[in-house]
Amino acid sequence: MTDPAVLVKERVEQLLVEADPKSTDAVEHRGRQYDLGLAWVHFPEGRGGLGLPPNYQRDVDASLRAAGAPQPGAREFFGLTMAGPTLVTHGDDALKDRMLRQMFTGEDAWCQLFSEPGAGSDLAGLACRAVRDGDEWVINGQKVWNTLAHIADRGMLPTRTDPDAPKHKGLTYFALDMHAPGVEVRPLRQITGEAEFNEVYLTDVRVPDIDRVGDVGDGWRVAMTTLSNERTTIGGGGGGPTRGSGAIAEAVRIWHEEVADHDPVRRDRLTQAWIEAEVLRLTNIRASQNRKAGNPGPEGSIAKLVFAEVNKRIYELCIDLLGADALVNYDYTMRRAESLGLTGPAGSSRKMFLRSRANSIEGGTSEIQRNIIGERVLGLPGEPRTDKAMPWKDVPRS
Repeated sequence: MTDPAVLVKERVEQLLVEADPKSTDAVEHRGRQYDLGLAWVHFPEGRGGLGLPPNYQRDVDASLRAAGAPQPGAREFFGLTMAGPTLVTHGDDALKDRMLRQMFTGEDAWCQLFSEPGAGSDLAGLACRAVRDGDEWVINGQKVWNTLAHIADRGMLPTRTDPDAPKHKGLTYFALDMHAPGVEVRPLRQITGEAEFNEVYLTDVRVPDIDRVGDVGDGWRVAMTTLSNERTTIGGGGGGPTRGSGAIAEAVRIWHEEVADHDPVRRDRLTQAWIEAEVLRLTNIRASQNRKAGNPGPEGSIAKLVFAEVNKRIYELCIDLLGADALVNYDYTMRRAESLGLTGPAGSSRKMFLRSRANSIEGGTSEIQRNIIGERVLGLPGEPRTDKAMPWKDVPRS
């Protein structure tokens, strides 16, 4: 058998010859990358992968980056990190054939349609209803906090299909066409001034059964795959080198370039922040060695919880180091960035300080992560269930 490292190297070289990123359209390049099994190397052959351990993806990405290949952006984010692993784990062959390649190339952008006004952290309490009508499902409901839904072509959508079943049992998961009649996306303005979040209204939306992901009534298990990958992805954003991008790299840069008084108290805070970021980075490396393709384990909740708290502390430190003007006057930080010849790091500290407030909420609140770690990882007694006193079907529907 061919050594995996040799196989990956040969496929990368073949890709660069057949679709040189310097002269090939980005979609065409990424399509050939998928066909050669270099999209998600841990996926099965023919589904964008080679059936190899996921750590080989780092070698692929590094080689393509060095060759000037286009890097995935916001449009590809949800497909690469959540929808892809969910579909390859639970979708049927026809669904994978239709959706995985276009998801990877970026031709189809994806979003996540989980939270509702009455069901945020308690996902199992969702009320968005899907009723079968022949070979279609008619869906009505409302979703909220849907990142990039305004640019999405498809949405990961869990719905309630059996109102009489226990709330974790009566769910079914769909790959929603965001351009279907009855889908309305409304922006939500954030504290940063952006509107990357949205609320989505679904009114008599007809979804073909062939767009169902997993079995009818198995939506909870499918959704857990999506959430496990989400938490791992968010948690994996922590740590990082002190040179380059990332929160701790920005804090170190500010310390060296913009702070005149290197007093011992702030030096101690910076050192502690670096230690926490480095511990998180190493934890993510260790967890990635044991991560199974498509369905990471509970370590994602640990990384996500720690990342949220560490990231907020680091950006608080950045603002403290820059001084009050950096928070009060946004123009100040942008001018500092321009004077240093930077495209955004200095000017982004204020924005990232504000944006980091969401880290302990998005992807499952820190409280929910602590419950998961306590009950599922450490085996501690669970919280008293309130299903009988407050059945999900009594939750007001929007």
